[in-house]
Amino acid sequence: MPAPSKEPFKISLAQWSLHRAFLAGEITTLHFPQITAETYNLHACELLNTFFKDKSQNTQYLKELKKRADDHNVKLLLIMCDHEGELGHPDEKIRNNAIANHMRWVEAARKLGCHSIRVNARSAGTPQEQQKLLAAGLHQLSIQAQPFNINILVENHGGLSSNSKWLVEIIKKVNLPNCGTLPDFGNFKLNDHDEYDRYQGVSEMMPYAKAVSAKSNHFNQQGEESEIDYHKMIKIVTNANYHSHLGIEYEGNQLSEHNGIIATKNLLQKIKTNLQ
Repeated sequence: MPAPSKEPFKISLAQWSLHRAFLAGEITTLHFPQITAETYNLHACELLNTFFKDKSQNTQYLKELKKRADDHNVKLLLIMCDHEGELGHPDEKIRNNAIANHMRWVEAARKLGCHSIRVNARSAGTPQEQQKLLAAGLHQLSIQAQPFNINILVENHGGLSSNSKWLVEIIKKVNLPNCGTLPDFGNFKLNDHDEYDRYQGVSEMMPYAKAVSAKSNHFNQQGEESEIDYHKMIKIVTNANYHSHLGIEYEGNQLSEHNGIIATKNLLQKIKTNLQ
């Protein structure tokens, strides 16, 4: 008998998809693994530090979160980290403080069994100066994360970081195996007037990708994402020989958070079936 074909990709759930429910206090991070498994029948998820901001060094809390994930057969993939300082800050002291802040999440990620943390490319100065500063900060953070077997992933997340060419140059400068990218299908806004081509951007980031965010906002009556050609995007992802998780990251207002997650999952499942 022929060997079974390799799964084109896997589907996970990003915590941000339920950000309104989390921010309203309707649910907490400790509930998230059970919701992922029982409500959405998914068994992997991405966490966001904002929703358990003060818990990075709370060993008991992290043990409980890991236990709940294990109890529901859910893999905690990574922690997306915001508001922990600029890794490319021109002031070395401030930059080092940002690195220390992120290292707390590296240690938490290790305890939770994650493979990565996601960081932001923030700096100041000319684009070239920012590349140099960010490469220095990311290199130092990546070196410190290596003993924990944690990857440092940079997302296109607005401003210069949404210029994938610019961002990839930083990853090349860092030149470490545990420093890569997290392409997001939707975050390509350079400023109030300009956007980077999303398909070109994801194509440029995919050679360095260790995670992918399947951003979604609006759906038409056929169940297709009306702003992003998901079929084209998934082809870019799988053509880059990436077959790991695509994290559902619904961000729209047209549907409820729950229905938006379901719509995104259904679209991904449809594309996945067509690829198999």
